[in-house]
Amino acid sequence: MSSSAALPDPAANSAPASASAPASASASAPAPADRRRWFALAIVMTAAFMDLVDVTIVNIAIPSITRDTGASVSAIQWITAGYALAFAAGLITGGRLGDIYGRKRLFLIGIAGFTVASALCGLAPNSDVLVAARILQGATAALMVPQVLSIVHATFPAHERGKVFGLFGAVVGLGAVSGPLLGALLTEWNLFGLEWRPIFLINLPVGIAGLILGAKFITESKAPRAMRLDLVGVGLVTLAMLMLIYPLTRGHELDWPLWGHFSMVGSLFVFAVLVRHQRQKAVIDGSPLIELSLFRVKSFAAGIAVQLTFGVGLGIFFLVWTLYMQMGLGWSVLRAGTTGIPFSVAVSVAAGISVQKLVPRFGRKVLQAGALLMVAGLLTYLWEAEHYGMAITSWQMAIPLVVMGVGMGLIVAPLTDAILSEVPKEHAGSASGLINTVQQMGTALGLGLVSVVFFGAIGDRLAPQEIGPAFVDAFQQSLWWVAGVLSVIFLLMFALPARPKAHVEGEAAAPDDAPLPTEPVLKV
Repeated sequence: MSSSAALPDPAANSAPASASAPASASASAPAPADRRRWFALAIVMTAAFMDLVDVTIVNIAIPSITRDTGASVSAIQWITAGYALAFAAGLITGGRLGDIYGRKRLFLIGIAGFTVASALCGLAPNSDVLVAARILQGATAALMVPQVLSIVHATFPAHERGKVFGLFGAVVGLGAVSGPLLGALLTEWNLFGLEWRPIFLINLPVGIAGLILGAKFITESKAPRAMRLDLVGVGLVTLAMLMLIYPLTRGHELDWPLWGHFSMVGSLFVFAVLVRHQRQKAVIDGSPLIELSLFRVKSFAAGIAVQLTFGVGLGIFFLVWTLYMQMGLGWSVLRAGTTGIPFSVAVSVAAGISVQKLVPRFGRKVLQAGALLMVAGLLTYLWEAEHYGMAITSWQMAIPLVVMGVGMGLIVAPLTDAILSEVPKEHAGSASGLINTVQQMGTALGLGLVSVVFFGAIGDRLAPQEIGPAFVDAFQQSLWWVAGVLSVIFLLMFALPARPKAHVEGEAAAPDDAPLPTEPVLKV
């Protein structure tokens, strides 16, 4: 659960303003006394919060959705994975559209589309329509979310961005983990007899308000040297991910057909075609979807691997955790939601402390400590799940959840800064978009793997009295997978810079066009 918002493209401020773009120039350096920028900040952060909540709010309602719509195992996975995949596929393109046509314009289009898609989700008559509406939600979020930090970057002067980014990190941490509680309350209240549907319909008033206030308070800005679109690259990425994830989600139900194996192997060839296309695109117009030269920076390559595997681990955990509590232990949606409160609080507190206090002093050791704490929490959870079985209580879960939450908070907030710290300034926008895209792809892949690590451990024909114990056993098996993923993350973190460059409040602001440190091997 990390931020899905793409960081801003520094190209917006790295070039002198031309006579043809006075609006961009003025938006890039507003007068410090302009109070409108704080209203704009509240609006875009609310939109980011809405997106982050929407990613997690669905998990807690999955059992209710399943009972109401008769959703299959694969539909359950696609309700969550479809959003992540559509979001990942369109994230970088959404950011470039904002650079070309205006961040405010794309933000407003995105929030309008997200609101409409939320209404379609809330009114969906069956699981197939819900899956399609969730994919549309992800696609429109890909237009809205990349503009958030780009608008912040263009609206606030450099010396204020440290405070603003720290605030954004806290909002990210809170939004990403408060979804389950909000989803539980809305589902339990059964407003107007709508059961799970208010978890989507609640976006309507928020989206409409954001649309109206955003049109009034957000200042338009564009990138003087925006890169061109790479729709072929987007198509190849989407095709490769579909060829990999679709067979994973359907494999258990269809008894792992031969075509599924061919599809997964074929996805590797599509990825290879994508790499070749990106090299050609870089030569033709210098606007590839993926800047391959970034992978020559050791810390960036390792960081991308961390983001991918972290997304896989979290994608597995949050879905199977919900299924374990509600369908395995038979808990109500409200009890399952409130059980996650200690986790939510721990993530939020640790995220704030890690950025402001710990990382400036201890560097990457903070992130590695976070990975180890998450492993320790998972192992404790494993012991409790086995020891107490079906009799486990929310209070007994609190200790491992707090440990895991602290560990996650130590990772999610400073990870992007650590990955970007050695990336050249001119590629920071492309790099940040790629970071978030890969994390979302990891989440989609993790959700696809739930068929293997969770549903694959549950028998097809279970008597009613066997369902609970089967879900408990499958949950324990899934935790071993997640613990293994986090152990890999810990090792990969050794390639991150020992002292990541970060915003420090009170430091003299560096000029917007100052280059970041570069790896000697990077050739651009």
